[in-house]
Amino acid sequence: MLIFDFRAIGNKLLAIRKRSGMTQSEVAEAAGLSDRTYADIERGDVNTRIETILKICDALQITPDVILTEENPSFAVKQNELLKQLDECTEKQKETALELLSVYLKSIK
Repeated sequence: MLIFDFRAIGNKLLAIRKRSGMTQSEVAEAAGLSDRTYADIERGDVNTRIETILKICDALQITPDVILTEENPSFAVKQNELLKQLDECTEKQKETALELLSVYLKSIK
């Protein structure tokens, strides 16, 4: 699902930048932006052009989908529940489940 909320995008940028160990100034410089402009983007205070987003993604070494999309929460919950159930299975049950999934995925291509 695409994110259209610039604050949400800014929050993602902040988290990614901190994980990468970069400062706002370092990201701004690498993206060819002023410190002030990058800080405004990270706060979600400005509507950001896609070209600018692409420069920031390049500076952070991420793809645009990382900050422009979010997982469908219900899908993530369902996936985690299925993985939990799979973990509780015997090895033979796991093999059978994975084989069934493999056959299904091949059938829908």
